[in-house]
Amino acid sequence: MSPIIMATLTVFTRLVSIRGTYAKLLGLPHPLLVKCDGFVYGRSVMAYMCTDQSYMYDLLVIGGGSGGLAAAKEAVGLNAKVAVLDYVTPSPIGTTWGLGGTCINVGCIPKKLMHQAALLGEAVHEATKFGWQLPDPKTVKIDWEALTTAVQNHIKSVNWVTRVELRTKKIEYINALGHFKDAHTIVGVTKKGEEKILTAKNILIAVGGRPKYPDIPGALEYGISSDDIFSLNRAPGKTLLIGAGYIGLECAGFLNGLGYDATIMVRSIVLRGFDQQMVNLIVKEMEHRGVHFIYQAKPKKIAKQEDGRLLVDWVDKDGQIHQDVYDTVLFAIGRRALIEDLKPENAGLKIVPETNKIDAINEQTNVPNIYAVGDVLHKRPELTPVAINAGKLLARRLFGNSTEQMDYTNVATTVFTPLEYGCVGLSEEEAIMLHGEEEIEIYHAYYKPTEFFIPQKQVDHCYVKVIALRNGDERVLGMHFVGPNAGEVIQGFAVAIKCGLTIPKLKSTVGIHPTVAEEFTRIFITKRSGLDPSPQSCCS
Repeated sequence: MSPIIMATLTVFTRLVSIRGTYAKLLGLPHPLLVKCDGFVYGRSVMAYMCTDQSYMYDLLVIGGGSGGLAAAKEAVGLNAKVAVLDYVTPSPIGTTWGLGGTCINVGCIPKKLMHQAALLGEAVHEATKFGWQLPDPKTVKIDWEALTTAVQNHIKSVNWVTRVELRTKKIEYINALGHFKDAHTIVGVTKKGEEKILTAKNILIAVGGRPKYPDIPGALEYGISSDDIFSLNRAPGKTLLIGAGYIGLECAGFLNGLGYDATIMVRSIVLRGFDQQMVNLIVKEMEHRGVHFIYQAKPKKIAKQEDGRLLVDWVDKDGQIHQDVYDTVLFAIGRRALIEDLKPENAGLKIVPETNKIDAINEQTNVPNIYAVGDVLHKRPELTPVAINAGKLLARRLFGNSTEQMDYTNVATTVFTPLEYGCVGLSEEEAIMLHGEEEIEIYHAYYKPTEFFIPQKQVDHCYVKVIALRNGDERVLGMHFVGPNAGEVIQGFAVAIKCGLTIPKLKSTVGIHPTVAEEFTRIFITKRSGLDPSPQSCCS
């Protein structure tokens, strides 16, 4: 630093020292001083010196997924200098992918495309009942190679568009695996093993997570995960899905819909954290479609036979060992946050031991200049839109003088099982725990989707539930929907709940007929009444 600049900074520091003394006496942070490179200077002067001269970037994002990219794009639009560090470690069987994170490459997008493929197959089999002249639907089969090729081509196009967008916005993209050297310094290791030293005033952790594997013989050698299924180079055939979270159910659902034998192994309960009445409905519906469930069991070992198929041993609740042979074993037993690879101890980052995640307040970690969004956060929804919104709002606070915080309550979500389940707000169990059974009212109804009439599809599991406070303004606490297009339906009602939806307002809303979404506006039977919630007619 030049003598002239040093002298200017020294004079400025002395001018604000009196105000700083008062701040110290009151126990407040100094209002005009900032520490940079081991020296304390005036904030207004060092805002330029520290940001533009001491560090390479205003914001360095570790992780090229939805949350990190959203923050990066928002920050650069607010004139921040930004870089994104991204690297994909291959899965145990060698699967890797491009820029964009889990959602684009091995999550929401390919999952929804394969879900749609299964729904189209179902529609083909129903089409003749609507009068379509088709070959025998029993001869209609999926071409797995054609499906995965189409899905991967779409993903690659999104990878390319994402790269171009970063280049256009002048966000530096660095394909390297990063870890902390200190709170402001990241070491990026490239595929060739070369190290790059990167410094930033602010660092955002957005590395997400990867699937867990059980510690049993054969798991890593022969098992796959959701990282692999969407680009699997062979038809999955008879598949065992170990784990009954939303990933396990969704994968089993579309595999069954594509014509493959699918079995779900459940260790404890299905869809932990979701409304269990709704969960039971979708499980029964999946069983009706032919998905098999093995309850209260866990795998013991996997061995490859001479014919290439996989022999799986599992243990039931009584300790008895069972065996069966499968073509594919897919693990969906949860995900681990990619925290350890970051060497957080070098930056003084505190990690929650039980979850190996970061406990942050308004996305700010215990290290003031280090932030986190997405699946690495402790007790936050592991959902792409949550990470995106949190990333954008954080960037606005850091570089746009915004004060708006991320609201993690009443976040809507959908499980894309064959008959979808969408929800927003509290489950019945949560509402009872928070408010007490006598303080809530539960409205519910079964219904018949019009599109189910002609093909005579089963309607036993199409169901809506609205949970509300019993007294006062009868504010709605939660809404649950099992049926076609649940994601589209619940999205609109999520906005209504954000706006303070009440039962009188819901009942006074005129529905669009005939739709499945209108069923929410027609609720009138409560569980407390004991009346039959079955529909009387399509218009009752």
